[in-house]
Amino acid sequence: MSWFILVIAGLLEVSWAIGLKYTEGFTKLWPSIGTILSLVVSFVLLGLAMKTLPVGVAYAVWVGIGLVGTAILGILLFDESAQTLKLISLGLICAGIVGLKLTSS
Repeated sequence: MSWFILVIAGLLEVSWAIGLKYTEGFTKLWPSIGTILSLVVSFVLLGLAMKTLPVGVAYAVWVGIGLVGTAILGILLFDESAQTLKLISLGLICAGIVGLKLTSS
């Protein structure tokens, strides 16, 4: 169950990271509220997952999900570059996340 909670926390990290773009410096009310809500829930879920998962693994997986998800959505939503090296690097991060999961009890 902790891994499921951690994945949800990571997806919410993507949500608030992308949401920051839509807040336009926190000048737009509803995107700002959604972003702050996503951030708070993401942190709470990360804390819950860390009750049973090793802190280093949980934090690395959370950041990895957030990083990869945000980079992919940046490419899709904001027309950011999708250079080959960037995509390979994101793949390596995904491999690292899988490796951490496989080596964690």
